[in-house]
This record gives sequence, C-alpha cells and structure tokens, in this order.
Amino acid sequence: MAIIERNIADNMDQLLDILPADIRTRLKQQPQLDTLLEVVLDLGRSPEGRFPGRIVYLRDEPVSQEEIQFAVSRVGCFGGDNRAGIERTLHRISAIRNRRGDIVGLTCRVGRAIHGTIDIVRDLVESGRSILMMGRPGVGKTTKLREMARILAEDFGKRVIIIDTSNEIAGDGDIAHPAIGRARRMQVPTPDKQHAVMIEAVENHMPEVIIIDEISTQAEADAARTIAERGVQLIGTAHGNSIENLMMNPSLNDLVGGIQSVTLGDEEARRRGTQKTVLERKAPPTFDIAIEIQDRYRLAVHQDVAEVIDQLLRGWPPQPEIRLIDDAGEIHIFHEQAQEYSSHTETVVGKESQLMRIFPYAVSRSQLERVIRGMRMPATVTKNLEDADVILLLKSYAKGSAKIMALAEENKVPVYIVKSNTIPQIQKTLRELMNLDTVNGGNANGYDERQAAEAEALEEARVAIEQVAVNNQPIDLPPRDAAIRRQQEQLIGQYHLRAEAIGVDPGRRLRVFPRGTM
Repeated sequence: MAIIERNIADNMDQLLDILPADIRTRLKQQPQLDTLLEVVLDLGRSPEGRFPGRIVYLRDEPVSQEEIQFAVSRVGCFGGDNRAGIERTLHRISAIRNRRGDIVGLTCRVGRAIHGTIDIVRDLVESGRSILMMGRPGVGKTTKLREMARILAEDFGKRVIIIDTSNEIAGDGDIAHPAIGRARRMQVPTPDKQHAVMIEAVENHMPEVIIIDEISTQAEADAARTIAERGVQLIGTAHGNSIENLMMNPSLNDLVGGIQSVTLGDEEARRRGTQKTVLERKAPPTFDIAIEIQDRYRLAVHQDVAEVIDQLLRGWPPQPEIRLIDDAGEIHIFHEQAQEYSSHTETVVGKESQLMRIFPYAVSRSQLERVIRGMRMPATVTKNLEDADVILLLKSYAKGSAKIMALAEENKVPVYIVKSNTIPQIQKTLRELMNLDTVNGGNANGYDERQAAEAEALEEARVAIEQVAVNNQPIDLPPRDAAIRRQQEQLIGQYHLRAEAIGVDPGRRLRVFPRGTM
C-alpha cells in the first residue's frame, strides 16, 4: 500500500505575523518554507529558522527585548507550562524566562495538520487496544495523536476526548482546530491538573477513547491506569525514546506494569538460571502496545508490552516489529532481531548455518544471552534440555546434578562447566566450546582480560541501575580502577541517575543514587 501524506493546514501566515517585519521577510525568502520546524528568538542572539537537518540565521543583528515583547503581545496568554498559542492554529509558542520572570527567549514551533501519518499503524489504532508512543521531540508524536483522534471519531464514530494540556493537539482558543474532526477536547488549566482532568473526562463524558500527550508524572500514570481499567481505549505519549527508558523511570514504569524485586526458592532459581533475588513485572501494563518512533518513516512496534517487559527483565533482547516507509511510499514490516541473527551467523561462520542451542543449568540466562550477542556467536539459548546441542553447568551445582548428567549422557549432549556466574567466566567457557582459544594465540576476537573486566563492570552497573529504580535506595558497586569507573559512570548517566566515587584505592568504587537525590 502506498502512503500519501497531505499537508492539510499549517496556517504559516499567522505564525509569520507575530514576528518582527525583517525576520518575517527573510523567512518568506527561504526555499522549502513548508518544511520549517520552528523559529527561535533569543535575547542578544541572531534569530534562527530551523529546518530538517539545517539551521538558517535570519540576520546578523541580535534580537532585542522590544522584538521579543512585540511577538509576545501577538499571541495568547502563557500558561503555567510557559506555553502559548495562536488562536485557531496548531502553532506552539514556548517562553524562556530569567530569574525575575521576564521573557528572554521564544521558541515558535510550527504546528501542521497532516493526513496520512498513521496509515503505517492504522491497523493498531483500529484494534481498540491501548497504545503508548515514545520518541525524541520533533519526530511527529503529536501529529499522529491528532490524526488518530480524527479517524477514530469520524471514520469509526467513536466518542473521543482529547486531554489538551498545552493546546498543542487541538490549537489555541475555545474552538478546537478542525484537524481533530469530531473528537472533543478538554483543556487543562495548569499542567499539575492534567491527571485530574483525565479522571474528570472518564467520569463525566463517557468516552470510548481518551487521547493524552506527554504523560510525565506518577499521578498521570496512576490516572492512565484508572482509565484503562474502566475499559476505555487510551492513546498517549510519554517521555523516553524506548521501552527500556520507561522501565528505568520510577515515575512512569507503572505504565508498562511496574517492576518489583522478588526472592525465588533455590530450585526455581536453578531452573531459571538466575540469582535468588530477581526483578519481575508487578502488574498488567496500562498500555497493550508500545510504539517507538525512531524517525518520521520508521517505527519499532511492540505488539505485547507485557511479554516484552518480561523478556527484558530476564535479559532477553526484545524483537520489535519494524515498520518503515520507503521512498515510493510503500510500507515494509519485518522483525529486526531475526535479521541480526542472520547477519551474525554470516559474520562468524561465513555462511548460513543452524544456530547452536545452549541449555544453561544454574548459569545466568541473561548473562549468557549478553555474552552470545557481544561475541557475535552463532548460538541461541534454549529452555528445553531435549533440544540442546550443549549444556552449560555452574561448577557449584556440579556435585548435585546427577540427574542432569544422566540426561546429558542419555542424549549424548556434551556438558561444559562454568566456574562462576560472571561474564568473563561465561565468555571463557564459550571460547573453549567454540575452539576459539586456539585462534590468535588464545586471544580470539580480540578478547583479553581487560575487555572481560570492562564487560563485567558494565553489567554490574546495569544491575545496580535496575535495583535503584525499583528500591529507590543507593547501591554501591564493587571496586574498580578509575578508567572502568568512568565507563560505569557514563552508563549510569544515560539513565539520568547520579553516581559518586567513594573510598580510596584499591577499594574505590561508585555509589549509585536514585533520581532526585542530591
């Protein structure tokens, strides 16, 4: 099916009218004005026009306070979120203030009504399941929400209510922009009231669908769960680029079911090949489907959020459905992980071959999966001993594993002993298994002890990040040298957490703090 996107309305003249005359003239002279993303006016700096992949400086003379006041006087009132709009348009004007509260900068973002943006996920929208969208700013989340509202209200005759906190979905003013079709819109007086308006909508107006942009607080996540539990289809966006980001966010991980720490029995821990204390999903997710918008024409779709979260908590990589639109407007759908395994097989053995199936007994399944991916091995982890080509057995359980050894002998499956549940030891055993230690003088794939230490340290940091997110308590990592601590600190920073070095060498280590800890 060919995708045809149509720009229905951008009300560009109304946005240009709020700008100083010379800036307006320079913008009108720009080629491809219909692709303009935003105009930036900062006090004391040259004004900017931002287009996809480029920035145009509209003049050398810096913006004055009078010019900023001129633009402010021509837009609506700024709310508690420092956003305003232009009546009956979709444009958003955001303010930057100084300590005294004076406006010293404006970001004038162009809002467009575009039809055809959700054809790539229309089947998901029509399914009636709740959908959560994620992605960096500017990839089109709000544009998609707007068209979803219109299609569900007009094409399917559903009762749709939009919770419009900053008037970005349905425009400024009391009359909603025609781009939302027959959908209704509830405005939010201040951002901290968004969760209350969400509940009010479901209690007072009997919606079949509620659409909400930017779920960002615990209260809003709780309101979203309440709505979903009442059988209302919920379509929304949340901060974060991926489902993994959402898992690590203590305020929002309830949207994907929440995370809790569980202590397993000895036998269950051995069966799973994990430690006794593990992380598990707390409850059913609020949203059934998660969509990561990677760019305007490429999406990663998780069709079953509950299953994906369970896989991630066990260290298994998710296999999202990738949907993309090519230059001809055709939709292509495939699973990214399956392609990666094919590529890895060709890289390691030079031709297509069957993946080696490994059964871990008391060996950490998540660690094993990570090592296989990191070493690019043509192997996979199986849950059934009967399907295995080889068994990995943890040394500390070797004496009490007579049953496993008997089954291995009966099925003629070789058994390899792993000394400990660490990445270096698992890597060492897999190298022996694949006869890699005889290559390059025992240094196959460029492997050395330093790389092993780095890999193990980063794994320690990942585990700490998960535990801090769940328990909201600081955690100390094992001692590492300065270079490795820097790598750990960089990884921790990617999850917006703070780490601090404590102690003295050789016992100096990082302490990982929960969010909001000073």
